Formats: sequence, structure tokens, C-alpha cells
Amino acid sequence: MSDAILVTGGTGFLGGHLVSLLARRGEKVRVLTRAATPELRARGIETIEGSLLDVATLSRALQGVRRVYHCAGLVSRDPDVAPEMYRVHVEGTRALLLAARAAGVERVVLVSTSGTVAVSKEPDVSTEESPYRIETVRRWPYYLSKIYQEKLALELAATGGPEVVVINPSILFGPDDVRLSSTGDVLRFLKGEIPLVPSGGINFVDARDAAAGAILAMERGKPSARYLLGGPNWTMGEFFARLARVSGVRAPTARIPDGAARLGARLVQGFARLGGADKRAPVDPESVEIAQHYWYLDASLARGELGWEPRDPMETLDDTVRFLRERFLGGAPSPAKAPSFLETLVTRMGEPESAPAEAPKPTPRTRSRRR
Repeated sequence: MSDAILVTGGTGFLGGHLVSLLARRGEKVRVLTRAATPELRARGIETIEGSLLDVATLSRALQGVRRVYHCAGLVSRDPDVAPEMYRVHVEGTRALLLAARAAGVERVVLVSTSGTVAVSKEPDVSTEESPYRIETVRRWPYYLSKIYQEKLALELAATGGPEVVVINPSILFGPDDVRLSSTGDVLRFLKGEIPLVPSGGINFVDARDAAAGAILAMERGKPSARYLLGGPNWTMGEFFARLARVSGVRAPTARIPDGAARLGARLVQGFARLGGADKRAPVDPESVEIAQHYWYLDASLARGELGWEPRDPMETLDDTVRFLRERFLGGAPSPAKAPSFLETLVTRMGEPESAPAEAPKPTPRTRSRRR
């Protein structure tokens, strides 16, 4: 029997698509979850319940495992959640990698974010060679904790293993984001709750393509390498215009200076807090500031070394809108779709190679006579 593959965060947006792809490849998949997940068991997926920080849980989860996809994380724009994000991303990763080392795991794919390197106040396009943007993201605990997570993972890989390959997807779109961890702003657009066009720029990637990229990184990635996974680099105005074209919802056009937008967000948040602890502001200062930056990147390295080819970004936007409308706005069910080229590629990579056809035997040559 083949070794099991452990996936942490297998019930999340990207992790869920990854588990599905691995299962389609015929892999023996094991998922570490914080709570019972009967839907995974119903699909024949093995689950281990427990904390990423519990040594005994990790020891059970890693038995017979040689490859690990570390997708577990906590996504939030709330600064009050910063200590918990650091605990999950940094201390959780430390515990996992040390346990993986003890268990003889050979390779770990760490799912990070493009926001560790690909973010700037200017429309610069970042690559894997770009430095960590610690000063830029220091007020955004999610991205700061992911920088520390990456640095720790690569340090542990260099001082005893296991091998680590990092993938850095940009913001994830596509279907099945049931927790709205990445597509909440698209839902707000569909509900007409975004009145202004921010000054920054966006890069996004389909979660299904990011999941396929994780498999390609496991199979083809270089040890201790980082691979940015992303699609188009669009200004927020261009993004809203394309989203409007797909959805039929009118895009906002009004713009105000960055400082005024941040001040307005703080005022709105303050009024919401006066309304009670359970009153949530429609916009928060951190989200406004994030949208005033450029998240541009170049995914050429992943294309060249991994063979990663994402789908058309307009298809991703269309699938995102269809899912959000069906799930949250009472829309019609989305039609079933055939797998993309990339999904088909990684699925077939898991199939055993067929035996090469036997070469035909050479025909005996007849010696010619001289005349």
C-alpha cells in the first residue's frame, strides 16, 4: 500500500480543492482537522481530529506519511486576532515540521501567500527574488505572520529537514469558498456594498489552479524554492469593470483621496462599535488600506519550472459569481463543468505509466550480390 499523504487545512478553500484533486489521483489522503468532518469520511477520506499544536495528535497524523501539504491557517483582517494568527502560522508550523522530521517525512509543501513579497504602494511587479515586505505589512498581522512562517519553515528545512517547497498564491477566487475567507469582497460587490474604487491593484488566482500548483510543487518543485501563483495584474478599476461585465452589477466609479478613505473607514468602524460588540462595520480601515496597495506579481517561474498554466481569469470570475449567488443570494445552481487542462494534468500525473510498446524486430537483410 502506498504511503499516506497528510493535508492540514483540508476543509478550507484551497485545501478542499486540493483534497479533491489528490483523491481523484487515487492517493491515500489523510486530513488533520480541528473538529469532526463527516462529509470527508463519507467520501472515504481518513481524518485525524486534533490541534496542530498537540504533539500526540501530530504523531498519529504523520504515521506512514512521506509527503505533507500544510494548508492550515487563520485568515482575518482583525488586528485583535494577531496573537492567534502567530500561534497558528508560526508555532503550529514549527510543531508540524519538527514532528515531520521525527516521523521521517521527506517533503512538505507550505501554502503561504503572495502577500509576503508581492505588495507595494507602487505598481511594481514582484517575483520570487523580491524581498519580504515586512515594513509594508507590519500593520497587517495575517501577512506578517505568514512572513515569519515562511522564514521559520525554510530555516528548519536547512537545518535537518524535511524538504520544504513554498507556494505563494495571490488572493483566491473560484467556487466553494463557503466561509468567505477570500471571496467576501466579491459578495459585497454583488450586493452593491462597495461605493468607491480604491487606488490600488489586484492579482488573483483560481483556488482550483492553486491546488493543482501545490501538487506540481510537490512533484516538480526545487527544495527550499518559492513559487508565486497568480493571474492578471489589474487596477481595482479594471477589476471592478470586469466583475461588472460578468455579473451584470454596476461597478462603482467614485474615487476619493486615500487619506479620506481611511479616515472614513475609521469613523464608520467607530460608529459600529458604539452600536454594540456584535455590530459589524461594513468596511474596516485595514481592508481599505490593503486595497490602496498593488499586489502585482509575475508567475513565470511556476510556469517554467512546474508547468503551471492557470485557466482564463474571466472563467474564474464567472464561476465565483455563480457560486456566491447560488450559495448566499438564492441564485440558480451552477451547471457541472469539465475539469480544466491543469486539473486534468495533475490528475493524470498520479496514474501509473503504461508499459512502453515493444519495439518491432528488425527485418533480416538480404545480402546483395555484385554484378
